Amino acid sequence: MIDASYLAQFREPEGYLDFARFGPPSLPVVTATARLMDQASLAGPSTVDTLMREEQRVKAAVARLCHSDTDHVALVPNTSIGLFQAAFGLSGTVMYSAAEFPSNTYPWVRAGLPSVVLDGPVHPAAVSVGLTPEVSALSVSAVDFRTGYRADLAALREVVGDRLLIVDGIQGFGVVDEPWELADVLVVGGQKWLRAGWSTGFVVLSDRALDRLSPVLSGWTGAVDAGLFDDSVHDAAPDAASWNITNLSPVVSGAFAEALELVELAGVSSLDAAVAEIVAEAEEIVLSSGGKIVSARERRAGILAFTMPEAASVVGEALNTFGITATIRPEHVRLSPHATTSRGTLERLRAALKSLSGSASSPIPAALSALVPTIDSLASALGPDTEVVVHDLSRLPNSIIAIAGSLTGRQVGGPMTDLLLGLVRRGTTTDMPGYETYAPDGRAIWSSTTFVRDAAGIAVGCLCVNKLAAHEASGPISVESFPQDVDTLQRVLVEKAIADVGVPVELMKKVHKSQVVRVLDEAGFFLIRDSVDHLAGVLEVTRYTIYNYLNENRGT
Repeated sequence: MIDASYLAQFREPEGYLDFARFGPPSLPVVTATARLMDQASLAGPSTVDTLMREEQRVKAAVARLCHSDTDHVALVPNTSIGLFQAAFGLSGTVMYSAAEFPSNTYPWVRAGLPSVVLDGPVHPAAVSVGLTPEVSALSVSAVDFRTGYRADLAALREVVGDRLLIVDGIQGFGVVDEPWELADVLVVGGQKWLRAGWSTGFVVLSDRALDRLSPVLSGWTGAVDAGLFDDSVHDAAPDAASWNITNLSPVVSGAFAEALELVELAGVSSLDAAVAEIVAEAEEIVLSSGGKIVSARERRAGILAFTMPEAASVVGEALNTFGITATIRPEHVRLSPHATTSRGTLERLRAALKSLSGSASSPIPAALSALVPTIDSLASALGPDTEVVVHDLSRLPNSIIAIAGSLTGRQVGGPMTDLLLGLVRRGTTTDMPGYETYAPDGRAIWSSTTFVRDAAGIAVGCLCVNKLAAHEASGPISVESFPQDVDTLQRVLVEKAIADVGVPVELMKKVHKSQVVRVLDEAGFFLIRDSVDHLAGVLEVTRYTIYNYLNENRGT
């Protein structure tokens, strides 16, 4: 389970699923940047020396996470710089994949190195076949940017033997639990999964790498006695400091340290498990919406790529409409959640993908389309004061696709009742024959709900019959509401949840507001678009507070 104190440090908006491209920085990162810049603006005799200590702080955090020490750690402003330094310091032939992200291919070409180029992901078997005595290094991404495939670093280490293993860890470091110490050169940028912002990065070098890579780009801060200005060029430092070209921003270093210390707070294994769980749920949403997974399903990290029957651009428009941020490529859509991804985000994803198959121009499921022409006759046969309704569950919350009768005053395109929405949210699709409920005007009615299933036995909709009862209403308690529109449904659900908690909003403490969120979650409230913003306004909290309550209640 992720520590709640970790989750509270982030405020990305609901719908953000693009951490493989950029990870919105945490509040401590933002605060540290402002604090250190403010400190720099009040420069005095010790300001520079004090700020420069942030470099040792971030290197120490890197060393702890990589099971190394600071003598083997150097800071770089991005992944590309680190890989270029490795390329220009390498002798011999390098092996890499043409399918790698360009930052992993350009350095070797620009350095003019002879190469063995693989196709597709870097699998141990392919590497073994391509190895020649001339190959001195293998370069690989720990996580493939297209497929999310996690390279088997242990197996690759065994295959390459004493050769250098150069690893780009940007798409996995901090959220996948890998044996990073097996890499001879580990280069990581901090702007994605580490959520440290741009211009953050590090390299960790093994003794083998320090011995075999020439520090061609070593600058004055990477030399022995860097602070001695004696009009001579000094030898490169014997440790990872030799990769320093000049001083980097201590403000950036301090912010980067905050990001890495947050990873330590949560624990990499916990983050790994949380991301895997969210990816698995996102996969279920895609598959249940008619999509096809085109990314890795074995040894995968936090990346989920998929296609739909519609073009990727059309899917992208639907995601955008529902507030989902993702990477849209011509061939597929790429989702990349983090441990902080909220339940509301996943429900937005579900609604967006369902909208593609649940639009007015899309066909109604066959099991339901056969019912639609019969409801007028059925309502007539049951006599006056009868209402027959057909709901399509793929169109939540506006699920009514056909209605005969006006007992509850609803129309096609209207939402389902709060009772039915809660059942669907909890996955309770058991038929409910002959129960008493009440019409909007308070009259008693007898209702029956029968779920309609497809050939696989999955509920795709339901047939509801409502008939005015012969007796008077037996009590004032409402079993369910029959809202005319989604706004009314939202209001009814919130009012019921607050009444259930039994404390007026103005007197509520955190425990009461969290309970309201729990009740509404179980009622299916968060299946409704913009529900988080609506509830935040009612409870007088921020939308991020609602996300935190959801995560705490669900134990995520």
